[in-house]
Amino acid sequence: MADTVCVFVVDDDPLIAMTIEHALEDGGFEARSGNSAADATILFEQHGDACRALITDVNLGPGPKGWDVAREAHARLPDLPVVYVTGDSAHEWTAQGVPNSILVTKPFVGAQIVTAVTTLLNGG
Repeated sequence: MADTVCVFVVDDDPLIAMTIEHALEDGGFEARSGNSAADATILFEQHGDACRALITDVNLGPGPKGWDVAREAHARLPDLPVVYVTGDSAHEWTAQGVPNSILVTKPFVGAQIVTAVTTLLNGG
């Protein structure tokens, strides 16, 4: 596991979170997951130096959105790549998204998530 790249995953839907986690594991990554913006803050505090990317759903239920999670992540870790996942907020990405980010629309397949993370980590 020492060579495994850690990725933050924040999604309020347990089935989607599990789909993302499995895709990451199949792609050779390790996931650290939470289901809210508050969970994300804890993840950043506990594992900020260990994880190299963030995947966040845009709509996380009541409270802060994934846009806010990514802005907090960038305040702590300015070079952290972000993959946004959304079913209905893609049109907001250009105004709300942080630099070094990609948006994947739902429904998606696991390979799209792995490709997005790999692309960002490789500087693309």
